[in-house]
Amino acid sequence: MLTFIIFIIILGILIFVHEFGHFIVARRNGVKAEEFGFGFPPRAIGMVYVDKTKKWKIIKGNKEVESNNTIYSLNWVPFGGFVRIKGEGGDHSKDADSLASKSAWIRFKVFVAGVTMNFILAWLLLIVLLIMGVNQEIGQEDASVTGAKIQVAAVVPKSPAYEMDLREGDTLLKCVGSDARCEQNFSNISELQSFIADHKGQQITLEISRGDKVLDLIGTPRTVAPQGEGLLGIEMAQTKFVRYSLWAAIKQSPIYMWNILVMMGMVLRDLFTGNAKDIGGPVAVIHFTKQAAALGLSSLIQLTALLSLNLAIVNFLPIPALDGGHILFVIIEKIKGSPVNRNVENWIHTAGFFLLMALMVYMIIHDISRYGLGGIF
Repeated sequence: MLTFIIFIIILGILIFVHEFGHFIVARRNGVKAEEFGFGFPPRAIGMVYVDKTKKWKIIKGNKEVESNNTIYSLNWVPFGGFVRIKGEGGDHSKDADSLASKSAWIRFKVFVAGVTMNFILAWLLLIVLLIMGVNQEIGQEDASVTGAKIQVAAVVPKSPAYEMDLREGDTLLKCVGSDARCEQNFSNISELQSFIADHKGQQITLEISRGDKVLDLIGTPRTVAPQGEGLLGIEMAQTKFVRYSLWAAIKQSPIYMWNILVMMGMVLRDLFTGNAKDIGGPVAVIHFTKQAAALGLSSLIQLTALLSLNLAIVNFLPIPALDGGHILFVIIEKIKGSPVNRNVENWIHTAGFFLLMALMVYMIIHDISRYGLGGIF
C-alpha cells in the first residue's frame, strides 16, 4: 500500500507540473483556461472569481458553471491534475480567447509548454540529487578508491537474482559461508563474478546493504546462463558516492540529463526495431517505485527525474492525442498554409487515444507476466 501511495504522489507531481505548463502559457497568451483541476473529475469542490460581486464563489460537485474566469477545482480521482483550455478541440474558433482562434505560434507554445515544464522539473530534481550525493560508476581499475563499492545496476526478471530479492541499487558487500573469499568484502566485480561462477548450481548467501539495512539473501546461480544475462541475472557496476556544490550541480545536471536522454533514445530505437524488451508500463513503474522507496529519498528523487524526462519525451512524439500530435498538426498547417479540417483532426486524435489505451492495457499485462504481482506489492 505504501508503494502505491508513493507512486500516486510521484505521478501526481509529474502530471500537475505538466498541466500547469499548459495553463500558465495559455493564460499569458490570452487563451481562456476554463478549468484547472487538482486530480481528475468528477469534481469534489471548486471555486471561481465572480467579476460582478468581486468575490470568489464556491462550486459544489460537478455542476456546470458559466464564467469568464477559470474554475479552480479539487477532484475525486487523486492523479495529478488537468487543464481544460477553451478551443483546444477546435470549437469556439471565432472567440478571441479561444485557442483555436490563435496563431500557429501561440498554439505551438501552449502545446509544448507541458513538455518544457517536465524538462525543467527533471533538471531541478537532478540538481537537488547531485547536492544530496549520487553513486557514480568508476572503472574496475579504480576499485581502490576510498568508498568504492559494487552495486546492482539491473536485475533480470524471474532470474535467480530476482527470486532471491536482489534489487537495483543494492550494494553487494560479501558472501557468507566457509569460502575464504567470504572473510572480507568483495574488492571488485571480477572477484564477485568468480565466486558466483565457482558456485553455479549451488546455494549461496550474499550480504547486501539496502538503504540503512544490511540483509543476507539466499539464492542459487544457474549452471547455464541465457545469452547476455549471467549466471545470477544481474548487471553490476563499481561506484563511489559523490556530493556536489550548488554551482557544480547546476553545471553537471545537463550532462546527467543528456545521458538519460541518450538511454531513452536507445530504448525508442529498440521499440521501432522490434527489440523492446526493456519497455515498461504503469506496473513496471510501480515495481521500480517499490525498489526506489527501499533505497531512500535520493533514489525516489532520481526515479521522479527519470519519469519526468520520460513523460516529456513520450509526449513530444508526433503521436495523435499527445502534445506531439497536436504540434504536428500545427506544423502541417504552417506548411500547407491552412488548418487541417477540424473534424478530421479530432477524429485522428480520438483514434490515437483509443490506440494508446489499448497499448497501455497490453503493457500492463506484459508487466504483470514479467514481474509478477509479488514484484509489485
